[in-house]
Amino acid sequence: MAVIVDLDAILLELGQFGRYQIRNYCFILLVILMAAVYNSQYIFAAGDVSYRCAVPECESSPPEFVAGSWGPWALPDSRARCERLVPLAEECAPSSFSANETKRCTSWVYESHDTIVAEFDLACEEWKRTLVGTIHVVGVFGAMPVTAFISDTYGRRTALVITAVSPAVVGVIRAFSNSYIMYLCFEFLDAFVGAGVYSTAFILALEMVGLDKRVLGGNIISSTFALGQVLTASVAWLVPYWRNYLLVLYVPSVLFITYYWLIEESVRWLLSKGRNKEAARIIFKAAKMNKKKLSSETIKLLTEEPEKLPQLDDKAPIEEDKRSILMQVLRSKTLMCRMVVCSFWWITLTFVYYGLSINSVSLVGSKYVNYILTSLVEIPGYCLSVLTLDRFGRKSSTMTAFIVCGLSLVAMPFVPMSIPWLQTALNLLGKLCISMAFSSIYIYTGELFPTQARHSMLGACSMAGRIGALVAPQTPLLMEYMEALPYMVFGIMAGTSGLLMLLTPETLKAHLPDTIEQAENMDKKKVAAE
Repeated sequence: MAVIVDLDAILLELGQFGRYQIRNYCFILLVILMAAVYNSQYIFAAGDVSYRCAVPECESSPPEFVAGSWGPWALPDSRARCERLVPLAEECAPSSFSANETKRCTSWVYESHDTIVAEFDLACEEWKRTLVGTIHVVGVFGAMPVTAFISDTYGRRTALVITAVSPAVVGVIRAFSNSYIMYLCFEFLDAFVGAGVYSTAFILALEMVGLDKRVLGGNIISSTFALGQVLTASVAWLVPYWRNYLLVLYVPSVLFITYYWLIEESVRWLLSKGRNKEAARIIFKAAKMNKKKLSSETIKLLTEEPEKLPQLDDKAPIEEDKRSILMQVLRSKTLMCRMVVCSFWWITLTFVYYGLSINSVSLVGSKYVNYILTSLVEIPGYCLSVLTLDRFGRKSSTMTAFIVCGLSLVAMPFVPMSIPWLQTALNLLGKLCISMAFSSIYIYTGELFPTQARHSMLGACSMAGRIGALVAPQTPLLMEYMEALPYMVFGIMAGTSGLLMLLTPETLKAHLPDTIEQAENMDKKKVAAE
């Protein structure tokens, strides 16, 4: 028989989160930090700037953003961004402009040239600005299967180095874009080559951490991602011009090429590929660094030669069994209803999470401070998830997070403009709750489906969630109709998701369902309690 190595058992001897794992974490957390940068940099590079119509008859040289005394003659009160009053003569005087007839502007004066809006003259074409974020998410769609293939075929470390270094090259090229189309193409390429870095780093970090420390390890990674968003806003604050901003963010990532020598390959991946000698070398190295002594049985297990298993030629029964399980799931009204509900949760999570981050720069006050606060508030959200899931239950905790998020965001439009701090506070509460729900829903969704189809169902829900991420960058367009409209949409969806949780069972202290029948009977509480 082939030698089967139980890495979780070895980690109990090795140390579940010892010096070796901490060293690896320190390296990998730097990648997680940059993953957040790659994911959110467009919010500032393609950020909105104030502008007004240019009036050649009255402009000074060079033009100043604040119109002079001639402003009321030439610019309509409410539509000065895109329309101007029709000139009747070439001189700048009250009688030289129509009193009520307007025409669309052909040139603009910008308050600053910090973003691509001014650089590529995108005034009055808000959809072009918001399209940048959507194109970024499209690149993420393409990145996931490609990164997964590289990771599973050539190793986690190889995938990590490729996805961490490639964005540096693409990002630097994008900093020298000479047109909007070029910028858009390289925004897509940036996401395509780099979006998989987070999942790769996450897997590489947790595959060498013991079972009891994985919740802690995952929470550290999530919190580091939030700090990466803080870093993005801080750099934008210090280096506002978008070309310099991109160079400062991306150039340091070239150094991640050294990770090919600084960190080891995933032991689990090596064992899955039958490369036990390499895995054993890393385990012995980790034991030495953690100052742990492995048992003689473990040493023997790691050093003896594995026997090759005979190849199975007939895979038809396995494929037939998979098709049978899929058909059972599709025929189950309970599981399909649960699937639809879970997909709506995931769409809401990504839509509200990314929507709040993107729209935070439009709140009253400094856009940099607002974005930093919106990012930092995620950390207590992740901590609350860890503290409440096992104490109050998956369903109760997540439902409360959804509903509180919805109420806080729906209340924002009713807060007077004279109390800006309350608007910011409600926005932060909404972000805290949606972060808590995001962290919790991974666990809860997996517990609702049977082992036979758990991975597939969870993956389908996660893919559905990408719809929310795709639409979220377009939500600033809603402000053209009503300034608080995005927050009302976010709040209604979050509240609806919370109420939909009434349709699903509590999974705390229940055995994970192994079969479709057990999953269906969770609603009837027929699954045995632990």
